[in-house]
Amino acid sequence: MAFRILSSLILLSLGAAVSTSAIVLEEQPLRVEGTLSVPFKVNGTVYKTWVFQHASPAVLPTARPLVVLHGGPGLTHDYMLPLTDLAASRPVVLYDQIGSGKSSHVASNDSTFNWGLDVFLQELDNVLSILNIGHDFDLLGHSWGGVMAAEYAVRRKNPGLKHLVFSDSLPSNELWDQSEGELLAAFPEEVQSDLAVGFDDPVRYRKGLAAFFAVHGCTVNPTPQGVNVSFDYLFEDPTSSMRMGAALAGWSIIDRLSQITVPTLVLNGAADISQDFVNQPYLDRIPHVTHYKFEKSSHTPMWEERDEYMQVVERFLG
Repeated sequence: MAFRILSSLILLSLGAAVSTSAIVLEEQPLRVEGTLSVPFKVNGTVYKTWVFQHASPAVLPTARPLVVLHGGPGLTHDYMLPLTDLAASRPVVLYDQIGSGKSSHVASNDSTFNWGLDVFLQELDNVLSILNIGHDFDLLGHSWGGVMAAEYAVRRKNPGLKHLVFSDSLPSNELWDQSEGELLAAFPEEVQSDLAVGFDDPVRYRKGLAAFFAVHGCTVNPTPQGVNVSFDYLFEDPTSSMRMGAALAGWSIIDRLSQITVPTLVLNGAADISQDFVNQPYLDRIPHVTHYKFEKSSHTPMWEERDEYMQVVERFLG
């Protein structure tokens, strides 16, 4: 099975090295609610990262912020907006990753832009720097965002990272592909065929994706607006998904998970693409790890069991 569903949920590239650097700007303090357009330079070209922040006034001076990494690449912060429920006790920071949503997009025929994991990690570095929170923050990554979060923790070893949450994510492409294949086998041939065409036929692809996602992606009916908005953005410009899908094969962080030393929470749903066996390496190899499974959820428990999800994350972050 080609990585068609993956291209909408957790894509990754291991492409050539990219020269990235932050633009020197005055630090922007966290606010009760607001947006920023943060300049971000890649190979001499200045792009913009769209950042959203939300917090209760009472917690701004002292509370540790939670930075949220959405899935995709190609999805947006919109489907992760339920995490702002936590803003009563901590600032919550979300942003659209490069190539997604309200952030800068890269032309599909731009051969000078080398898509790769490095550029996403540098973008995260840039956001942390501009907001002046890199010395003390928590990090939550959903699906592909969990791939980013794991690589950040292992590569950066930043003492400012205090807690890590892997929500419905994966430590290895092989395990994810196995899970996806098992689940997809239960669907009619028409759905499998629709998914196999990918963005070559976006109408068919979205139809197949909707059928699969209704069972293993988000079981809330009707589908929440934030989820629809994120997928609308993806299908308006699938460049990042299309450019990066082929490079996903073979990625794994399993052998490096023991290097994650911060307290870590692993979350998944009973009907999740991120099945229990996908998450087992996290539990076996991360020294300080806790697992929680949402029995009435699939891939988006922040929507499907919203109150319980927030309670679990809140208790873990403290």
